[in-house]
Amino acid sequence: MTPGIMIAIGLFGLFVGGEMLVRGAVAIAKAYGLPPMVIGLTLVGFGTSTPELVTSVQAALSGSAGIAIGNVVGSNIGNILLILGVSAMLLPLAVARDALWRDGTVMIAATLVLLGVVFFGEITRWIGVGFAAALCAYLFTVFWSVPKTKETPDTTVYEREAAAVPGPDMGFGAALGVAVTGLLATIIGARLLVDGAISVSEYMGISETTIGLTVVAIGTSTPELVTSVIAVRKGQGDVAIGNVIGSNLFNILGILGVTALIQPIKVPAEIATFDIWVLLAASVVLVGFARTGWRINRLEGGLFLVAYFGYFGFLFMH
Repeated sequence: MTPGIMIAIGLFGLFVGGEMLVRGAVAIAKAYGLPPMVIGLTLVGFGTSTPELVTSVQAALSGSAGIAIGNVVGSNIGNILLILGVSAMLLPLAVARDALWRDGTVMIAATLVLLGVVFFGEITRWIGVGFAAALCAYLFTVFWSVPKTKETPDTTVYEREAAAVPGPDMGFGAALGVAVTGLLATIIGARLLVDGAISVSEYMGISETTIGLTVVAIGTSTPELVTSVIAVRKGQGDVAIGNVIGSNLFNILGILGVTALIQPIKVPAEIATFDIWVLLAASVVLVGFARTGWRINRLEGGLFLVAYFGYFGFLFMH
């Protein structure tokens, strides 16, 4: 099997597997009667980030640190510049103020912490413990700070995230089968994608980090793209923004945390010199755009897309 075919099959496996896993997990949660707010806050965020998690773990275990961390940094950059850019071009995105202040602030704080870790040069197991603990603390704080007895802008966003998951409701047995099948497809897809990416990197003389930041990152971000586009088509632009901010938090604190617990990650030098700064700038601009008028309009979405394709081109030119 050629590297190109391995990458294509791997991306397809991640896309299909990620979708099936989210659908199955959400259906199981509904069958057990979990509130939509809890489903949107936890399962949708975890589920759409599963391709990034499995891919980063596979890459770290294979000794490809550039793919492991490049996947997360590149996914977060793509979530903001590509996914929100596309979403805002389809429909200007309204912003839930309370959620933006809280979640946007935590996203920037997590990105700043990652910046410090990148300059440290390695994501150790202890740092992984700290990341995972910070994610648990964030989820606990959000869950207990949001009113459960009445509808608020916060609860509405989380409930809409749960409703944005495609597919019909299922019984427990069918949902479990779909979730397990999706997980297996995701694992197999991630393995093929990582092996193919390593082969392409060696053959073309492109660094594994660049492959992780681009091809791998775009492939693992497809569940976020699908969820955001579905939300926008329903006129729920606030869900698209919440989905991206939540995913970026999960990627930094959850994926890098869990991956480092399994296998510590050496940070490639190019991440520290360029890409982490692009991520920080994109995060700050996102919050700034969202704060002006409490929406992201088509012009701002277009600027996001121009910035992403410029970044993409710069990576391959250099």
